[in-house]
Amino acid sequence: MKIDFIQIHNFRKLKSCRIDLTNKETVFVGANNSGKTSAMDAMITFFKSKELTTRDFTLSNWQAINDLCLAWEKETDPVKRDRNIQSWENYLPAIDVWLLAEPSELHQVRHLIPTLDWKGGPLGVRLRYQPKDLDNLCLEYCTETTNSKNLSAKDSKGGRYKFWPKDMWHFLDRDRMLSTHFEIKCYLLNPHEMIVVGGQILPMNAEPLIESAFNGLIKVDIINAQRGFSDVNTEAADTSRIKNLSSQLRLYYEKHLNPNLKPTINDVAALEAIEEAKGLFDRNLKESFKASLGELENLNYPGFGNPKISLSSKFNAVDTLNHEAAVYYDLGGSIELSLPEKYNGLGYQNLISMIFKLIRFRDEWMQVGKSAKSPDKEASKTEFEPLHLVLIEEPEAHLHAQVQQVFIKEAYKVLRNHISLKEKKTFSTQLVISTHSNHIAHEIDFTSLRYFKREIGSKGAIATSTVVNLTETFGKATDSIKFAIRYLKTTHCDLFFADAVIMVEGPAEKMLVPYFIKKYTNLNVCYVSILEIGGSHAYTLQPLVENLGIITLVITDIDAINPKTKNSKVQPETGKGYLSGNDTLKDWLPKESYLDKLLSLPAFTKEHKSLPIKIAYQIPISVLDGSKSVTVNPYTFEDAVVMENRDLFSKILKAKGLLKKMVDAAKEKKIPESATAMYTAITDKGAKKAEFALELLYLQEPSELKTPKYIEEGLSWLETKLLENKQSFPTEKAKK
Repeated sequence: MKIDFIQIHNFRKLKSCRIDLTNKETVFVGANNSGKTSAMDAMITFFKSKELTTRDFTLSNWQAINDLCLAWEKETDPVKRDRNIQSWENYLPAIDVWLLAEPSELHQVRHLIPTLDWKGGPLGVRLRYQPKDLDNLCLEYCTETTNSKNLSAKDSKGGRYKFWPKDMWHFLDRDRMLSTHFEIKCYLLNPHEMIVVGGQILPMNAEPLIESAFNGLIKVDIINAQRGFSDVNTEAADTSRIKNLSSQLRLYYEKHLNPNLKPTINDVAALEAIEEAKGLFDRNLKESFKASLGELENLNYPGFGNPKISLSSKFNAVDTLNHEAAVYYDLGGSIELSLPEKYNGLGYQNLISMIFKLIRFRDEWMQVGKSAKSPDKEASKTEFEPLHLVLIEEPEAHLHAQVQQVFIKEAYKVLRNHISLKEKKTFSTQLVISTHSNHIAHEIDFTSLRYFKREIGSKGAIATSTVVNLTETFGKATDSIKFAIRYLKTTHCDLFFADAVIMVEGPAEKMLVPYFIKKYTNLNVCYVSILEIGGSHAYTLQPLVENLGIITLVITDIDAINPKTKNSKVQPETGKGYLSGNDTLKDWLPKESYLDKLLSLPAFTKEHKSLPIKIAYQIPISVLDGSKSVTVNPYTFEDAVVMENRDLFSKILKAKGLLKKMVDAAKEKKIPESATAMYTAITDKGAKKAEFALELLYLQEPSELKTPKYIEEGLSWLETKLLENKQSFPTEKAKK
């Protein structure tokens, strides 16, 4: 048995989204505030039957709910008020859980089978947060709103004070009102309507299940995000906030190993040793306190008829682990040295704490040791939940990059490290992780990634998110996908967590573009990932970028070639029949190869028609040559930067290599000769562009450089797109 997918409805940012789960690990990735935490909280809330708040409803739904209840207020005849749950269905938080079960598991899922002809396969359950009694909710709400209106009418200040409740949101937002009137109910879904956009509609006569849908089917364990801090998902009895290993070992020992609990023949030696130690210590206590207690007796205490004072210790094996040095680290060497675990680094403590939690989750599931319900039975004959679902939020907290990679590689192995698990299929384990760490994403099979994408709605609309199953992208065997996987495996997976991505041609752009970004106040506060892909090869990431829908700016070179001379490099000029040798420009955007057309295209034609993707390449720039303006067409990033900053470059001293040649070219008084000298220098076989950028950073303050026109055009577009995609964003416009 396993969970095939879940579909979340009307929970925070997730208006309606489907999340497919893999058989092993599923990892949620995405930019900040994209909905990863909402998805984890939805699973935790519904699987653990936690209470919701009014803020857990998708905020854009409250207007529709308030309108439904306004109709109640306007209808004077209580009988005619619409109290049909179907009117509320599209606005209530819910989660659809679709299981895949085998016919052999019939006895475990019998309460979930919708028809008698079920022969194995999908089974669906909807957990919905709904009114307990719509009639009662309607009556109480209308009573309170009537009282509110009457008070407002009597208000001497003309109704300036708004009495409670102003609307249904205001009514339910008062302390405990929501939990008083709402509860989670379970409904069976129709497997024949499993793939329905937005989720299937329950029939009018749908009756909720009486018993819990997943009791005895799924064991759910959680490691919450804010380990050691207050967390809304931490249960009162949960130990996930206990960070030190000694505390966890004590709890594990008490539940699974305590010799006082269900003692066996193997525990006899330990119990006898404890009893012997207790007797020895009691004798020592009595001898030590003999004089002191004798003094009390000389004061006629306890006195006639009162029992004599005696001392007796209580030995508990669990208490022997109840101190800060119960776990210590042996430092080795010829001298016996050790340190309590609190002296170890926070990252290492967090790693071993999480790994031990996973061990504890697994052993509780498999009823290891004293926790077994039927210790006399074989494990295979004891009743276990067939599925173990483990949810981990942001495991990277306090962990070094290398330790994050160790954790994600070992976590699932730990959860399966039991004789009844391993590679056996009798019991299933599914691990779901939400993360902001590109190191964790890097170590996972990319088909296990689920990308949370922020939807760009109309201006003023409340943002929502959807989920992209990257199996659909990385599961294909095209050359482009193979390249994308290899590229991401050799670099960091930043683009999965960025607000926007900039793909650049080479190392010079990678070093200098961040300084150009700093001139844009709004861009500078966003997480913009810069990928050095080689702009002419950026098209190879086209399937990934378009599938993610991430805001993307590709900064590339026009790469002019002459078709008459076997496509050799040539200085860009119009009217010569030149082409571009850049595959990104030819095959992705703007799908044009003729140089004359590329140089004359308006800015909007360099954008994708339906996705937030734009291309930026060198465009003609006007430079003063004496008293007249001369048009120059740069060939690449380096000569574009130098031509835009001729005065600044001509004053650089002590330059070497390519930078020296570009400085000399900048000193040429005639613009055409200056441009030709730059082209010659940059296309020379010995030109080292990375050294050019490094030398420039060493000799010149990069913030003083003017941004090349084509990059300025691209960054301005990027800023506009990010502003559209942000709910709260600085409004100050930067000086370019």
